[in-house]
Amino acid sequence: MRVGQLSSWCVVAGGALCAVACVDQYPPFANQPPPVVEHRLWTVAGQPSAAALEALQLLRSSAEEGLRPEDYAADALTLLADATAAAHGAHGGAAALDAGLTLAVAAYLRDLHRGRLDPRDIGLRLEVPDDGHDFAALVREAAAANRVSTLVEAYRPSPPQYGALRRELRRYRGLRDDAVLLPPVERSVHPGEFYADVTPLARRLARLGDLIEEGSPGTADRDTSRAGTVYDATVADAIRRFQERHGLEADGVLGNATIAALNVPVSWRTRQIELALERLRWLPHLNRPRVLVLNIPMFHLWGWRPGVDAAPSFSTRVIVGKALSTATPVMAKEMREVIFRPYWNVPRSILRAEVLPLVQRDAGYLQRQNMELVAGERDDDPVVEASPANLERLRRGQLRLRQRPGTGNALGLVKFVFPNDEQVYMHGTPAPALFDRSRRDFSHGCVRVQDPVGLAVWVLSQETGWPRERIAAAMAAGRPQPVRLDTPIQVLLFYTTAAVWPDGTLHFADDIYGHDTRLDRALRASPMLE
Repeated sequence: MRVGQLSSWCVVAGGALCAVACVDQYPPFANQPPPVVEHRLWTVAGQPSAAALEALQLLRSSAEEGLRPEDYAADALTLLADATAAAHGAHGGAAALDAGLTLAVAAYLRDLHRGRLDPRDIGLRLEVPDDGHDFAALVREAAAANRVSTLVEAYRPSPPQYGALRRELRRYRGLRDDAVLLPPVERSVHPGEFYADVTPLARRLARLGDLIEEGSPGTADRDTSRAGTVYDATVADAIRRFQERHGLEADGVLGNATIAALNVPVSWRTRQIELALERLRWLPHLNRPRVLVLNIPMFHLWGWRPGVDAAPSFSTRVIVGKALSTATPVMAKEMREVIFRPYWNVPRSILRAEVLPLVQRDAGYLQRQNMELVAGERDDDPVVEASPANLERLRRGQLRLRQRPGTGNALGLVKFVFPNDEQVYMHGTPAPALFDRSRRDFSHGCVRVQDPVGLAVWVLSQETGWPRERIAAAMAAGRPQPVRLDTPIQVLLFYTTAAVWPDGTLHFADDIYGHDTRLDRALRASPMLE
């Protein structure tokens, strides 16, 4: 149990276990007195009430939410409840149970609703909504009305993704790690070729749900045997499904990248699901009519109307920022503007590191790239000659460099703006070939969209006078054309390496930015009472 929830447990007269409440270190109770608890809140005639038994069961089952029962003293409180029942509430057992159980359920409810950690504590620029809930008061009211489970249902995260991941967490906890790893191969194995480890491979794919043979009873954790040493079409199809779910090139060819993904322990995949559940507790309220969600490590963007669409009504691949150097930040913002035929204002970091060295070696570089120097920050500020003197002014930050609109523009033909301090936005690209890669972290931080026309149609579908034909015309026009949205669209740049996709399949991704490692370390470092 965490320090500050219940500071100590001690054996008192008669053998009853007594909890001493201490909340001075546990938010949201920091610097507040212990919750005022009505005597006999959780007991009736000296016995734990039905509400108490229900609350204890909720604490013991908190692992189903990806939380830790020991954080809420589930076992100790169960012992206290048993001791209180045996002593008929004597020796202070009922009062201790009232204080301890109220505090533990309030802590559990807060963690379930808001998460165990503040994402800003691990370097993410995402603020968890502060609804100002008095969780201790909510628990007392629920206990008095005997509706503790209803309270938990009300404050559990509501997105369908959360429930889908809870189901997958239960399934993965029923699987087991493989005792023997699949060995690497000297060369990739194609369908119909010899492969000595077909049997253990097939067993693993069956347990994970990717190998479903004709007449198979399901995808439970069963001992599926397979005779022979031929990598046949059935196993290759299963590998293709596995590759698709794990962000690999889905070609059905068994190579070492696929083997490495197969060898990731089930215990870590389970942990990825737990980390995903924690992140979903950080989500802002999805209260706009339309929402765009980008999963950064899965390189995919979805758009849907909460409460209307059963599945996303828009979907496309994306390219995100490079790992280690120009990572795309996690954030929640609002899209307010679309700009057709945009200028690309070259960021200072790219100007210094890339453009100016090229200009120094090649005097014709700016002209070939359709770039110009501008004296000012507005689109209609004067363009100046790219003379040596002006290039020096550009180097000192006194001038601005931009790329003119056109098919070769780095932003493509449309830019989607959601104002933020990091100056990140979504846009098209003149280089679509990179979307064919399975791993797509190539940008300087902004998000390149594979289907910018489709995104523009989706974004402007609720705006008056913007059918597809007008959008196409705006993209073909000669000058920039900004379009202000009457109703902003909620934009969430999110990071999770485990997610259930709209088709119901569980997908995993590589931890390209190391966020899983940091979150896992922070959660495990959370202080606990020994």
